[in-house]
Amino acid sequence: MASMSREIIAFLLAISGWVLVSSTLPTDYWKVSTIDGTVITTATFWANLWKTCVTDSTGVSNCKDFPSMLALDGYIQACRGLMISAVCLGFFGAIFGLVGMKCTKVGGSDQTKAKIACLSGLFFILSGLCSMTSCSLYANRITSEFFDPSFVAQKYELGAALFIGWAGASLCIIGGIIFCFSISENSNSARRAYAYNGATSVMSSPTKVHNSVPDKTPPKHFDKNAYV
Repeated sequence: MASMSREIIAFLLAISGWVLVSSTLPTDYWKVSTIDGTVITTATFWANLWKTCVTDSTGVSNCKDFPSMLALDGYIQACRGLMISAVCLGFFGAIFGLVGMKCTKVGGSDQTKAKIACLSGLFFILSGLCSMTSCSLYANRITSEFFDPSFVAQKYELGAALFIGWAGASLCIIGGIIFCFSISENSNSARRAYAYNGATSVMSSPTKVHNSVPDKTPPKHFDKNAYV
């Protein structure tokens, strides 16, 4: 019962992380910068993996999509590939997690379900690592440009999407690790059951042998002098 509850908690953590990672991919504010006037913010510049935009003080946004994937910077292409891989790995991890959990009726025996749950955990861990790497790579580019005194173009700060991606990646990794422990717990319970059955058979075998062998001891006959 405890292992089943642990698997449910792991599945909820991993699924929540995967949802956060999936929502990070189309989120607008990967990096943001503002131009402040004397009273109000006059313009807000922000960008993500697909476009760069500017929003004025009236709330009107003007966006420009990146013209060509081949003309993009290498870090943006790497971040795109890692985030898409994270979403796909999390999707397969969710499917294998549903099959491998003990509370479901599919997947076969407990040992087979434990192996499937462990595979699901590996998928979630890889999904979290891909998302973590993507967000960290993008954040490293932002911070290196921000603290570079020779960089004269528009400087940006970390956007909300990066923090959401880090949180989702952490949840995926934690849930995946708990899933991976399910196969070791299942193997330990199988060993305990095997040892118990063996002890029962050893204890019961002498009784069966004793009952199956007939008593061939000849009856004793006493003469009349034995009673004197």
